[in-house]
Amino acid sequence: MYRSDNEDLQLAYCSDLSNVEAKLKVLQEKLTADFEDYPRLLEENRMDRSAADVALVENGLCTEAELLARYVEAFGVELPDEELLAMPERYPGLSAEYLSENAVMPAEWEDDLIKVYAANPYKLSHNAYFMQRQLKKQMAFVLVRRTMLERLISSVYKDNDDDMMIDSDSEDALRSMAGEARIVRMVNDIFARAVELSASDIHVEPGEDNVVVRCRVDGVLTEIMSAPVRDFPAISSRIKLIAGLNIAESRLPQDGRCTFQMGRTELDMRVSTIPILTGESIVLRLLNKASVAYDLRALGLSPEMLADFNELIKLPHGMILVVGPTGSGKTTTLYSVINQLNDRKRKIITVEDPVEYQMPGLCQMQVNSQIGVDFASGLRSIVRQDPDVILVGEIRDRETADIAINAALTGHLVLSTLHTNDAVGAVTRLIDMNMEGFLVASALFGVMSQRLVRKVCTVCHGTGVDTSMPGNRCRHCNATGFRGRTGIYELLRVNDELREAISHNQPSSVLEAIAVKNGMRTLLEDGRDKVARGITTEEELLRSASEG
Repeated sequence: MYRSDNEDLQLAYCSDLSNVEAKLKVLQEKLTADFEDYPRLLEENRMDRSAADVALVENGLCTEAELLARYVEAFGVELPDEELLAMPERYPGLSAEYLSENAVMPAEWEDDLIKVYAANPYKLSHNAYFMQRQLKKQMAFVLVRRTMLERLISSVYKDNDDDMMIDSDSEDALRSMAGEARIVRMVNDIFARAVELSASDIHVEPGEDNVVVRCRVDGVLTEIMSAPVRDFPAISSRIKLIAGLNIAESRLPQDGRCTFQMGRTELDMRVSTIPILTGESIVLRLLNKASVAYDLRALGLSPEMLADFNELIKLPHGMILVVGPTGSGKTTTLYSVINQLNDRKRKIITVEDPVEYQMPGLCQMQVNSQIGVDFASGLRSIVRQDPDVILVGEIRDRETADIAINAALTGHLVLSTLHTNDAVGAVTRLIDMNMEGFLVASALFGVMSQRLVRKVCTVCHGTGVDTSMPGNRCRHCNATGFRGRTGIYELLRVNDELREAISHNQPSSVLEAIAVKNGMRTLLEDGRDKVARGITTEEELLRSASEG
């Protein structure tokens, strides 16, 4: 057994190199059975099994994790937990070129044994022979992902000689770096890890010594990767090329959007870059079309609240607002409403900033401030298009509020969002925009306030521990104890008593008292129901409810 500096972390190395060809034959049969394109890739790569495996990943037919799982199964060895892999030291007399070419890296050595990380099972015998003849040591190995191994080699064997550094100011040099197979694999691996974790965003952040990659999973950032900072120009250039941005521009912010195919998964990504002291901060917003189902029944509304909300959205006219802080799922709720109303019998027009998801049957308009198209001007044009339903991405100012309210009063169903902490706060916010109370009272029919809470992992039941996995870490939730999110809600329905109070500009405390008296359940009450049912935890509820 290998024991790292942390005595609680253990990892088994395998020194059994008998019957390697028999095991490789089993592996090839497994890959042929699992991937119909594998025989073709073998032929294209002149029966080079290692190159065919790399092509499987690079063509998006499988992920590195899926390929590694087949390696360890064929060899009957343990699937490593990357969290337990210690950072090795430089082994004397071995070059980075040799290690990269043979996809191995010494991890630990003692007496006549050298323990290595290996990513190419087809070269195990070759490497064992070399180590025995040249280094006078026997070999024990752990099979790991190629991208992770390349990252370790780059970190440990990096050349500090400034004369060897590539001029990253040259656009041709940047394109060349971005096209290196190692960098292409690394960026693909970042995307694959993000998809595996169901991440909503990827943050690439260069520091003084390292590039840190973090993913936002269920609203919380978690680090998934670290690489030497010298790799940043290549990583950023690769991402910019994918997003159609200017790879030579690092002094100005840039924004782009692109679609990236990963096997059977199509990623729609929004990419944003801004200059920072240590380089550029790059954030990719992932819009995984395949994973999004715009269904009101799947949002976590209680049956009673869902029935009430369905009654509201069936109204022929009026205003319905969805409120909450940034990242609380407002857009998903509105898209779910639109998806339900989209029966081809209504004219539905949206004005958004930006259009996050394209939906058939809608007329979707994107805000473009550079040419003077903002929410107000867009909405003013929309009302002349004979719409039945209007979705306004956000009411940000008095002009937009005024047009939206007038549209609601003249026979249109208007859906929009506001950044307020609770349902009654939407009323006071509109009045703070200098809207007349009687107009708000006449136009507004309902307000949904919401937050997102993380759901307790159904595999480890919130412990983060799965005794059937290496290191006992639950991979379903990445050892966090949570996987996925659901909403907590409060629904304010405007009745005659509330209309009277709104018309007389009553304070929010009075409005909330009237709403509760008439049956409105607060965010905390809805959340505590979900805690009682084991869907989330009290701590998570309090964290979420305190946001905004």
